[in-house]
Amino acid sequence: FLLTMINPPNYLEISANKSLRTSHLNRQLINSEITMGLLQFIKDYFIGFLDYETPKVMVVKNKKLGVIYRGVQFLVITYFIWYVFISQKAYQDSETRPENSVYTKMKGTALQGDHVLDMVEYVRPSEGGDVISTILRRVVTHNQRQGTCAEHFTVPNANCSKDSDCISGKVDFDGNGQRTGRCVPYYNQTFKTCEIQTWCPIEDYAPALAEAINFTVYIKNAIHFPKFKVFRGNIKPNKRNGQKYLNKCHYNEEKHPYCPIFRLGYIAEQAREKFSELCRTGGVIGVFINWKCDLDLDPSECKPTYSFRRLDLRKNLPSSGYNFRFAKYYSKDGEEFRTLIKAFGIRLDVIVHGNAGQFSIIPTIINTVTAMTSVGICSIICDWIMLTFIDKNAIYSGRKFDDLAWFQKRFFFLTVYFYRTVKFPNPARPSHFPQNSPSSAMAPPTQTCRREWPCDIPSPQCPLATSVFGHMHG
Repeated sequence: FLLTMINPPNYLEISANKSLRTSHLNRQLINSEITMGLLQFIKDYFIGFLDYETPKVMVVKNKKLGVIYRGVQFLVITYFIWYVFISQKAYQDSETRPENSVYTKMKGTALQGDHVLDMVEYVRPSEGGDVISTILRRVVTHNQRQGTCAEHFTVPNANCSKDSDCISGKVDFDGNGQRTGRCVPYYNQTFKTCEIQTWCPIEDYAPALAEAINFTVYIKNAIHFPKFKVFRGNIKPNKRNGQKYLNKCHYNEEKHPYCPIFRLGYIAEQAREKFSELCRTGGVIGVFINWKCDLDLDPSECKPTYSFRRLDLRKNLPSSGYNFRFAKYYSKDGEEFRTLIKAFGIRLDVIVHGNAGQFSIIPTIINTVTAMTSVGICSIICDWIMLTFIDKNAIYSGRKFDDLAWFQKRFFFLTVYFYRTVKFPNPARPSHFPQNSPSSAMAPPTQTCRREWPCDIPSPQCPLATSVFGHMHG
């Protein structure tokens, strides 16, 4: 007592120390509860990661929606069964780049004046290959030699009446040589053209080979599918009468599918071209050999099909058609001569396409799973219609979706932590919280029990204050 009288206690300092200890204790409690809540959330998240989730099934008694649902299902299933599996054969493993070889040969004879022409003279190249051309019209100019002669009358600005109409030294791009500056008669005709220096005489027009329509082309094709180890040819193996059969047959899709001998007239007809027009200007025609083989059947059922189409442009008339020139040179009395031949003909480009398929379990499984997954689009479409266009969409929405209250509770403590870390001021307790709690009843009557929001912080005046997690779980 005497010591107390000598050194009286500082009640203000004692009260401040108690307040500091209480505040420090409150912070420790809050931090520990936040840490425990965060650990519990992480634990629940990783444990729940292995949970199985299944959609909620709701039966809607609506005939219109049911008709739409079954109709979309029918369309999806029909598409996969008919188009994907039957038409495109999605259950097969396929190969689209086979190895192939092509050999061609042409036969026939024709008369041009007093000359008989055979394959050596009208076929280029003579050894055959995937490209072969035949001459249908030949413009032959014999005994050409270097000199001066009249320009061809079809060349633009070649016609003249006097020497001043011809400029000396001029070379026409569409002409045949260099002009000398003289205007001379056109051979045995009454009109005149400019004189040029070139190989003379100038080539002239010649008639077509009438017999060329019956020329035949032999196309031998072999194809190999290395993935399936299948080798096929467009000639049916026949050891007895094979050569005899090929000597007398012509291709027919129904009667002779294994006879690869085609008449030029038949090729022009299938390409929808006039043979007389091809003889006049020439042309390029594609011969397409298509192999589409279903190797689930016997390999003998793998037969080629043929199609024909003109490949060069016909709309641009000045450059349409197909022609080329070549010459035969010889010497006579020490002077060089040549025979110039301008050839118009048909060039055949043989193009081979191959596609083979055979059943495989891997594409079957992949496409089956894709089909089953695609059926799920029916539910998505019908859910959208149900929640958007049907009158009772609000009722359906309430039954279909549930509120995730537990998710809000798990993240509530993060809101508390946010308020504390940003040093939000301590507002008064909201009116919806009870003002007369048991803790306030136990406080001294002369003091006011003040609780901080959002957490109830224990204090000397409110010793029984509960924590935020007590309120949350309560």
